[in-house]
Amino acid sequence: MKLNDATLKELPKAVLRPNYDRARLTPGIVHIGVGNFHRAHQAWYLHRLMQQGEALDWAIIGAGVRTYDAAMRDKLLAQDCLTTLIELDPSSSTAEVVGSMIDYLPIEENNTALIEQMARPDIRIVAMTVTEGGYFIDPATKEFDAAHPDIVHDSRNPKTPRTAFGAIVAALRLRRDTGIGPFTCLCCDNLLGNGDVLRKTLVSLARLSNSELADWIDATCTFPNSMVDSIVPATGPDELALAHQLGIDDQVPVTHESFRQWVIEDDFCAGRPDWDKVGATFTDDVHGYEALKIRILNGGHQVVSVPGEVLSIKTIADCMKHDLIGPLFTKVAQEEIAPLVKPVLGMTSKDYVALIHKRLSNPKIIDTTRRVAFDGSSRHPGFIIPSIREGLAKGTPIDGLVLVEAAWARMCEGTREDGSKIDPNDPFWEDLTATARQARENPTAWLEMRQIYGDLADEPGFADRFAKWLGVIWDEGLEAAIATYLKP
Repeated sequence: MKLNDATLKELPKAVLRPNYDRARLTPGIVHIGVGNFHRAHQAWYLHRLMQQGEALDWAIIGAGVRTYDAAMRDKLLAQDCLTTLIELDPSSSTAEVVGSMIDYLPIEENNTALIEQMARPDIRIVAMTVTEGGYFIDPATKEFDAAHPDIVHDSRNPKTPRTAFGAIVAALRLRRDTGIGPFTCLCCDNLLGNGDVLRKTLVSLARLSNSELADWIDATCTFPNSMVDSIVPATGPDELALAHQLGIDDQVPVTHESFRQWVIEDDFCAGRPDWDKVGATFTDDVHGYEALKIRILNGGHQVVSVPGEVLSIKTIADCMKHDLIGPLFTKVAQEEIAPLVKPVLGMTSKDYVALIHKRLSNPKIIDTTRRVAFDGSSRHPGFIIPSIREGLAKGTPIDGLVLVEAAWARMCEGTREDGSKIDPNDPFWEDLTATARQARENPTAWLEMRQIYGDLADEPGFADRFAKWLGVIWDEGLEAAIATYLKP
């Protein structure tokens, strides 16, 4: 059964589907970056609210600014922007069709349609998931990268921008000039203080061409910090087959775990849906949730996926079953990360480690090590290095975290221990590979990537350990290095 509005009533009875009239939906949100995570997370929360007869004027208009977004757009429009979500729990599986997205804007180099849509008065929230490294913020200095070619272009051509941020600035200029007013800018990426990061990017970009507009954006728009959490693998043949087994011909189904969490600052300048009625949490203490999740889950993902890639283990669940990688996660998370993170809502950091261990071990979730290890040049500075810095400052153990950094350098050399090639898996893969090959003989070369490590190369407590672990990995193998670390 091809998935679209006309076939919703004919879907198998076991599949939940919208009980609201999608023809009555009107837009309130533009979401830039319509990947699997957004459709399984933010779009699902809104869909569940619509199932209660609420928020029918908050439907999502999808958008993208990269050429590769066009394929997703074509597939979603062909099925009326519906998505089948398949929840994979070790004990059961359920399916639900989500209908909270009603359109997907054309992909254009100058972003004309996107700017026009965001400038409409009915759009009150512009949200985005564009990956952690997509905000033009230097990971080491945390400063805005005004010299990036895309930013230079947008600052010189503010009416025909290339980036999502340039398009937002252009739309806000139109809204200011016509008296429509601001909208809320909602970041849904895994960044500590993600709303603050988005504010810095937008205001800094606007200031390059129009300082008065930058001041207006800073003063009138709101940028709530938020924490988003659910494990959502990429879609491939297996996921398409799961949808077909349900009797649904969905070209872009999404699988996900049963766990979801969304914690948001209640700071919306133009209104918002009541997401808290369907499980989201509005709080002033987002940073506590962020730190717990980013350090232990996202950091733990790197602890697991990097060795898994080097050792040719295909999925995260299989990594957790490995005799060494599973214990590596447990020891690093419990002894080196958890002591640095404060408890939230009565859950201790060690309880959270146990929860994450269970989630990563879910055999139903086919989450590839390759996907999780992607974009290490953004994820290590965001998820691992902060724990190393804090551990050095407080005198807590960091050996396992440094071992993970050495394993990442080994991974970026471009081959696995069985001799197979690792295909490029980072926006800066060529540079990383060249540096990793130098580091085999001169470990300091890796740490001299100041855009990633900052001044950590100058810290003997880090640099000496890194050199030791990288030497063990190359001389004896990664499993021997992990086994050494795990010895009592």
